[in-house]
Amino acid sequence: MTSLADRQAELVAALTAGAAVPPGFDARLVEAARVALLRKRAGEVARQWPELAHGLGAGWVRQFAAWAATRPTRGSLRDGWDLARDLAARRELPPAAGAELATREAVLVYDGERAPRPRRWPAVRGAAGSVVVQVAGRVRVLRRG
Repeated sequence: MTSLADRQAELVAALTAGAAVPPGFDARLVEAARVALLRKRAGEVARQWPELAHGLGAGWVRQFAAWAATRPTRGSLRDGWDLARDLAARRELPPAAGAELATREAVLVYDGERAPRPRRWPAVRGAAGSVVVQVAGRVRVLRRG
């Protein structure tokens, strides 16, 4: 017999990381809750990454949900950052989101694992045709994609 904590962990994994629905739960209701959580998560990421959400237009929630379905959240800033990097690697990042990603990359250091932290040194970053320079905390977008 599994403990309550184990069953709760299984349910959370089903809701947030695409794991199988644990025995004893209504799969239809778990799926409805999972979809609602993905929509909520997409809204939170859109607030942190407005240009990314706007650039993907009407397909934003669908595309974000497809990307996030098997990834537990790491916070809306990091979720958006990871998605933007993934889209950039596939050359599918919208141009306006390129400036947004390049700005974040110039201002903060984020290795994909640890929480972002302020960048100490000058930086030049580019994404989707945009180029951003950061020196002494001042940020300039030199070119928008």
